[in-house]
Amino acid sequence: MIDILRSEWTKIRSVRSTVWTLAVTALLMLGIGALIGAAAKGSTEEPIPGEQAVMLGLTGTMFASLSMATLGVLVISSEYRTGGIRTSLMAVPKRLRLLTGKIVVFTAVALVVCTVASAASLAVALAITQPPSLDMGAVVKAAVGGGLYLTACGLFGLGLGTLVRHTPGAIVTAIALMLVLPQLTSALPGQWGDTVSDYFTTNAGQQIVLPRADNPLGPWSGLGVYLAWVAAAMIAGAVLLRRRDA
Repeated sequence: MIDILRSEWTKIRSVRSTVWTLAVTALLMLGIGALIGAAAKGSTEEPIPGEQAVMLGLTGTMFASLSMATLGVLVISSEYRTGGIRTSLMAVPKRLRLLTGKIVVFTAVALVVCTVASAASLAVALAITQPPSLDMGAVVKAAVGGGLYLTACGLFGLGLGTLVRHTPGAIVTAIALMLVLPQLTSALPGQWGDTVSDYFTTNAGQQIVLPRADNPLGPWSGLGVYLAWVAAAMIAGAVLLRRRDA
């Protein structure tokens, strides 16, 4: 297994798209957090509460989540596009071990980068908004939550990439499931519609970074629901990885 992890680490750090996508994720977090923070600071003469300032610092997660999902898709779909997946499967005939290696390496890289990006975005936003009081425990929790959420988005993309195998198709599917459909579920009628909306992919997952008061899920339970969606995509992809020809 160590050899598989070493091989996947070499792949992920030697591909330019990985570096660029991670850089875009960090820039989206920093840039949007700074812009929203500056806009909020300039729109009022009243001091911005610490809790609101923390939320402003993480507003970039909506766009950064898409870049992480794209990276997750590329981790495996790029091998199908180039035919490199055949070489990988010849070296590692046990396909689930290969997928596990990709998951472990991607999770480690994404978690480190996304947590640092979240912390930097919060630092910039807090420096701009200058709240009168601040709970440092809440700041640390927000930074860790941002890292976990963005990593989960990347794993969702990896699962969809394994399932679909086609890069544009997997990215479009990720955008639909993470951005478009979560908004549309809010229009569903009745109590069942509210339940579907609350538990639908990123509507649940974002509770750990940008919690909505009308969503009954807490930060960790919301992340748990989102991880269940991620696991479903990953399991479906793993099943088809074993059954389909490369």
